[in-house]
Amino acid sequence: MAEIKSTMDMVMERAARMSAGAGDSDYLVEERLKEGMRLGAAYMRGEPGLAERLAAVSPEESGVVRKGAVQSLLRNIFLAREPEKQALADKAMQGLIEVGKGDGELLKILTEMKKILDGYRQHGEQLKEQLEAQFTQQMAMMEQNLAKQTGMAMKLQPSQHPKFQEEWARIQGQLNEQYGKALQQLKDLVERHLVMGLAP
Repeated sequence: MAEIKSTMDMVMERAARMSAGAGDSDYLVEERLKEGMRLGAAYMRGEPGLAERLAAVSPEESGVVRKGAVQSLLRNIFLAREPEKQALADKAMQGLIEVGKGDGELLKILTEMKKILDGYRQHGEQLKEQLEAQFTQQMAMMEQNLAKQTGMAMKLQPSQHPKFQEEWARIQGQLNEQYGKALQQLKDLVERHLVMGLAP
């Protein structure tokens, strides 16, 4: 009697076998995703041939590997005020063009993305200049007061004023939120376009 298995025992054993197989499948998918991320990272380090390396991947694995490469490249596209960080985003966009094989729709999206990145930097510079101009008059008054107190002439920068830093942080937060949302929408669109097989 002990040798006869109940239906419930058989169902549980079968479920365990299926979940073990699914675990292997999940592991392989995760490994392929990481492989794609490594390809994207290698491209960002200056290694050529991203499109060729993706083309060399077997058809059944190419979708997941491509997704990893796209995600890796998209992580290098972010709001930056410094030109060297902007250069990273430009390189990542070139990598996406390679992955998409120059697809026209992708180029439109990336052109819009470039406008957002450039607009963010320019808008930030303009707002900072305006804020500095507002504080310049206050700083002149502070310089006069300090000169009277210490007997020495001093030149203060608007950015040294505590209220300036507070106001600039508030403005930066608003800029980051506004431009960040627009950039994220375009990044999501690029990922869907390249990963869902809409691009060649």
